[in-house]
Amino acid sequence: MDVRDLVSLCPELRATRTRRRAASNDFRRVDWIFDSMRQLQLPDSQLFVLGALKAAGALSLLIGFALPWIGIAAAAGLIVFFLSAIAFTLRVRWYSHLPFPAAWLLIAVGALVLRATTL
Repeated sequence: MDVRDLVSLCPELRATRTRRRAASNDFRRVDWIFDSMRQLQLPDSQLFVLGALKAAGALSLLIGFALPWIGIAAAAGLIVFFLSAIAFTLRVRWYSHLPFPAAWLLIAVGALVLRATTL
């Protein structure tokens, strides 16, 4: 493992940890998540789907440490997920919430770029 491999671990581990925690919150049905979903005009019934997508992203990033192509696909999927989150945030004009998905988008982009350059 060289320096680039170690550097690529930072955003991937961060993305994995945060998606695992976010999925856990979705599955536990934390109250503040329902407030956000109402603000974004999303039905509460979609919470399980969002949690499953987050959990799949976290698991795929972990698998990506052994199989880099899986990690690249997982990071690309997270990018699409966060671009969608930004689109939903813009759709309802909730601009004060925009930094949150934007920050996670940057971490997912970092994971993708660094993983792709270490192949």
